[in-house]
Amino acid sequence: MLNTLSLQEISALLESRECRSRDVVQAVLESIGKKDGRLHGYLTVNAEDALVQAKVADEARAAGHKGQLLGVPIAIKDVLNVKGQPCTCGSKILTGYTSPYDATAIARLRAEGAVFLGRTNMDEFAMGSSTENSAYGITRNPWNPDCVPGGSSGGSAAVVAADEAIAALGSDTGGSVRQPASFCGCVGLKPTYGRISRYGLTAYASSLDQIGPMTKTVADAALLLQVMAGGDPADSSSLDMPVPDYRASLRKDLKGMTLGLPREYFVGGLHVDVERRVQEAIEVCRGLGARIVEVSLPRSREAIATYYIIAPAEASANLSRFDGVRYGFRAAGAEDPIDLYKKTRAQGFGPEVKRRIILGTYVLSSGYYDAFYLSAQKVRTLIRRDFEEAFKTCDAILSPVAPTPAYRIGENTADPLQMYLGDIFTVPVNLAGICGLSVPCGFTADKLPVGLQVVGPALGEEAILRVGHAYEQATQWHRQRPGSLS
Repeated sequence: MLNTLSLQEISALLESRECRSRDVVQAVLESIGKKDGRLHGYLTVNAEDALVQAKVADEARAAGHKGQLLGVPIAIKDVLNVKGQPCTCGSKILTGYTSPYDATAIARLRAEGAVFLGRTNMDEFAMGSSTENSAYGITRNPWNPDCVPGGSSGGSAAVVAADEAIAALGSDTGGSVRQPASFCGCVGLKPTYGRISRYGLTAYASSLDQIGPMTKTVADAALLLQVMAGGDPADSSSLDMPVPDYRASLRKDLKGMTLGLPREYFVGGLHVDVERRVQEAIEVCRGLGARIVEVSLPRSREAIATYYIIAPAEASANLSRFDGVRYGFRAAGAEDPIDLYKKTRAQGFGPEVKRRIILGTYVLSSGYYDAFYLSAQKVRTLIRRDFEEAFKTCDAILSPVAPTPAYRIGENTADPLQMYLGDIFTVPVNLAGICGLSVPCGFTADKLPVGLQVVGPALGEEAILRVGHAYEQATQWHRQRPGSLS
């Protein structure tokens, strides 16, 4: 079935004229029709428009046009602006909003001929780790519908794993690409901060957010990164630096590479099957020629506390724009502008978003700024220096993506702290502004996926893609498909 193939396999078939874009889109739409009623990975599917885009792509190819993604259908997390499409961010407060422009990442995909299939579900404003915080219902894990898919990019991970998309885009503020990729058994890449323009990505925490691809193979992630990366005048935080040929860095061995194991990450609290699968993956990497060394990231234990000061503080400022005045939801019955703000935000935001706005406003308030926000920024610098020191002795770092596999729906909703602690291995990467990759590395006894995290220094995507690809080629985990929704 065409919908089960990787992005590069589909691209090759289209290039050789062995199939049409319309055939691929139709196969994916049929898969969505069979599975997504229960999975709920999509918020909207633009079936008619996707078929029109496919027809245009087929005509362009027949006329001799080329594009690395020409005619390939891709799903988009509902936090990225695509011209003419809604962008709800999983929130009621953006009800009725239609984007008047393309995000830069979207524009670059469009220039390569990508077909935009639909909008995937997410935790409201990317605030969550389970996709249970969406205003439009939960997404289920395709390996076990009683479990969460992870978050906040849970919809994107689920549709890729369930073959309801060839690839998808997510966003990663504290692990929101890598953790759902781990939970759903697909590949998730969080690039270096600034490597992909954030213009058109609805902001959660501006100094942490990064767009990332979610794919079936590491080579597919490398291709999407290749297309989206590069400086952008519309985003002053983007890196105006040459973009290497990421696919050229992919190798089948790791000879000459040194990989670090952070001693602070392999401690008590890891799920037994997660630890076993990650340790087995480390041995595979050793067998591929890598030298394995121990490194130390001593400030990692402060990462969660640091993140949950900085991210809510930035969210408090970023989400102040949603006031019911200019666009989106507007509460009825307001007596004056202040009353309008209060009612709109009270009715439009969900409980997790409110929790983080309140926390962020508190840590930024007079008398608490220095004690909390300023102190957190100092610790963030120390966390970044820990990574810089570690990378003096290794090319990349290996660790679990998450301490547990996917948990049951509702299991952690009553305990936000327990939910936050699930990001303990991913949050430090965002705080340091470096890159990380999640690659499938096996299953638990309950047949739930486990992900191996490969972390690299700033602009170290070539190294982590090489490690991920070599490991992937030496194993078959990425070829496994969930059967629970068949």
